[in-house]
Amino acid sequence: MELAERLPHVRWIGGGSGAGKTTVAARLAADHGLRLYSCDPMQSDHARRSNPVDHPLLHDFLAMDMDERWVNRPPSVMLKTFHGFQGEGFHLILEDLLALPEEPPILAEGYKLLPRLVSPLLSGPNQAVWLVPTPPFRRVAVEMRGSTWDIAGRTSNAERALVNLLARDELFTGEVVKQAAALALRVIEVDGTLSLEDLTMRVAERLGLT
Repeated sequence: MELAERLPHVRWIGGGSGAGKTTVAARLAADHGLRLYSCDPMQSDHARRSNPVDHPLLHDFLAMDMDERWVNRPPSVMLKTFHGFQGEGFHLILEDLLALPEEPPILAEGYKLLPRLVSPLLSGPNQAVWLVPTPPFRRVAVEMRGSTWDIAGRTSNAERALVNLLARDELFTGEVVKQAAALALRVIEVDGTLSLEDLTMRVAERLGLT
């Protein structure tokens, strides 16, 4: 049986960091009786289930110190070697989803849900949407949740690390937009003009929940 035939009960929210994916998904899950699956909290578990042969980029990243990760490499290289962008570990997400009961329906959210990876799993147009923040909104969102320096502050050059991290995230978001456009998948730009309630409603509409 094809994977798309096994996952019609899953809806997907992907996109760039700082777009509000987790907050919107949590509200929708509560409002519509969905089981929420968030990728971020599963990262440690997935790292334990990975191996250097099948996940070389992840294990190369884990072996680096903080400066090697965020200060000494240009953002373009960070993106190219970013295991999440290259799809490493996506099969672990699928393993998790397939192990869950089909009822209640599942709402999966996370940056690793790239359009090119999710597209083959869709059985209908209302199954997925990607939230893409503008660079100014991303910076504001990160500052509002107090995590601006969480990573950069653990390097020897916090300012440079933050610039690199934000630039890599901008490149990542741009690639998400390109993939979604090429596959005719639905994208919502998040620039702060919509309230959280309006954004949640728009996502609900895109996912056929209203």
